[in-house]
Amino acid sequence: MAQTRFPLYTAPVRVAAGLACLVLAGCVYRIDIQQGNLLEADAVEQVEVGMTRGAVRFLLGTPMVADPFHAGRWDYPYYLRRGRSSEATRSWVVIFFEDDRVSRIERDVNLDPAS
Repeated sequence: MAQTRFPLYTAPVRVAAGLACLVLAGCVYRIDIQQGNLLEADAVEQVEVGMTRGAVRFLLGTPMVADPFHAGRWDYPYYLRRGRSSEATRSWVVIFFEDDRVSRIERDVNLDPAS
């Protein structure tokens, strides 16, 4: 059986092709990851103790998390990570209700369960 021999110039071509693949692998497009309710600061500031659920829904929209076990609590989480950036924008607003009226508002709730 005859062996096929590759010319000597194929080694540099292979190395160049491998380097090109490595360089181009860094050019992969990464999409922005956005989850939750993006709330405008003006709208959050307009929510006051004593407002009805309908008024809160009008200002902030439907809550992202409506827990059936905690009917008196609406959660508005938000998360955004842009493309290749490792940093993320996070916010969490929680509205508490008693007798279908706002009783308490928590802004910028800590999202880290360990702390």
